[in-house]
Amino acid sequence: MPRIHGCDAFRVRMPRGRRPESILVRLAEEDGAVGWGEAAVPGAAAEPAWADIEKRMGPALIGLDWDRPEDVSATADLGARDAAAAVDVACWDLWCRARGLPLAHALGGTRTSIVTGSRIAPEPVLETVTGRVNQAIGAGHTRVTLDIRPGWDIEPVRAIRHAYPALALVADAGHAYTESPEHLAVLEGLDSYGPVAIERPFAAEDLAAHARLQQRVGTAIAPHVGDLDTLDAALSLEAGRALHLRLDRLGGLTAARSAHDLAYAAGWDVWCSGSGAFGIGQAAAVALAALPGCTLPSDVSDPARGPVFVTPPVRSSGGVVGVPLTQPGLGHEIDEERIGRLATRRMRLSA
Repeated sequence: MPRIHGCDAFRVRMPRGRRPESILVRLAEEDGAVGWGEAAVPGAAAEPAWADIEKRMGPALIGLDWDRPEDVSATADLGARDAAAAVDVACWDLWCRARGLPLAHALGGTRTSIVTGSRIAPEPVLETVTGRVNQAIGAGHTRVTLDIRPGWDIEPVRAIRHAYPALALVADAGHAYTESPEHLAVLEGLDSYGPVAIERPFAAEDLAAHARLQQRVGTAIAPHVGDLDTLDAALSLEAGRALHLRLDRLGGLTAARSAHDLAYAAGWDVWCSGSGAFGIGQAAAVALAALPGCTLPSDVSDPARGPVFVTPPVRSSGGVVGVPLTQPGLGHEIDEERIGRLATRRMRLSA
């Protein structure tokens, strides 16, 4: 039975403060096998997440006997969900590397490559939005997620749809709408432009509103799902037909795989996204997106430009990312020295 011998954690911010801070976790077994996990932790959430690893999750892992990563998920669930995600991914990577298994296969993945999507940042000028969509399509991405808000919704969706009739388009409403007549008219109006999903239209806890909207539109609704209980409720209420799997939101690969299985069995469409700026979160999302129910293009690649912390980089080529199937675990070598140089804080626990 394996035993976790050491836990290192790093708080790292990209140079010049770009993107949220990332928490990276490195776990080691007594025989020298190591595993890595990552989660992006925005703003005020960074300190509580770090404290959860330092005071609860890290000490609970040291000396822990375990047969499979799922055995550790209860321990990881003690803390903040984003911190738990980093720990859970590290457990999976460690377990797979120690056994020579590719992570995608260990999770049950069947794909050899992942078709990629892209998120378009909010822009006040339509021409800028359509220009960025054109750049994404030129890079090979076949799905684009557009952030919408009241007053900035129908017009950009119409412009993108007219310019790119075949593009898979997700409209992410960021919980900004209500069931007021004006807002419902807009959400129903979006339906006529054929998006593949309207994501997070209402407050996360109001699944009944999502269910009522789903009855009124043909577009799949994608409610905010942060745990398996919420997904069970959404399935029971028929509050959607699409699921965005985010590792940091669900607390890691163990819960995300279970969510995939439930959504897949219900016939929902699924897509994935990674978390963090250091490639580890994206590599984990690639393995997750290899599962058979991930039917929509996923946000799994690093930006085309920027520092590289994993080898090979998690990069899209013509809108496709290969699933590492010849190397164990995440399938990437981690530049620990470079990460250590950028770390603003570092913690080490050992048996």
